Amino acid sequence: MSKQAVVMRQGEGAVLNVLGTQLKFLCSGDKTDKAWSLMEVTLPRDSGPPPHSHPWDEAYFVTEGEVRFFLGGQEQLVKTGDFVYAPGGVVHGFHGDSESPARMLIFDAPAHSEAFFRDLDREVREMPRDIEKVPQIGDRHQVEFVRP
Repeated sequence: MSKQAVVMRQGEGAVLNVLGTQLKFLCSGDKTDKAWSLMEVTLPRDSGPPPHSHPWDEAYFVTEGEVRFFLGGQEQLVKTGDFVYAPGGVVHGFHGDSESPARMLIFDAPAHSEAFFRDLDREVREMPRDIEKVPQIGDRHQVEFVRP
C-alpha cells in the first residue's frame, strides 16, 4: 500500500446512507496508507449515531447548521465553524439539531471507520427494523455502542 494524491471534486464520490445520514469519503484510508481519512456527513434533524466509543481518534468541523454532541458525558450544541475532538476511547455521539440538515467534516486517525460505514450502508436498510444489526456490525469493527 502507498500514499496517493487525491482531488475530490464537488459531486464526485459515492454517498453512503448511515443511520439516517448521508456520508461521503473525501479521502479514504487506502489513499493515505491508513494514516487517516476524511469524510463529509449531512445530518438531517435528529439523525446520527448514538453514544459509542472506539480506539481511534476523530475530529469534527461543522460547516453548516447545528449538531448536538455527547462527548465524555457532557452535551454540547456545536454550530457552524465549531470544532470537536474525540480522542480514542471517549464515549461520543451526535445528531443534527437544526431545521435544515447540518453538514460537517469528520477526520479519523488512523483510518479505521470506512469498513464499518460501508457495512452499515449495506446491511441496515430499514429503520427501525434493522436497528438490532447495528451493535453487531459495531462489534466487527471495534465500535462499542453504549447500551441503555
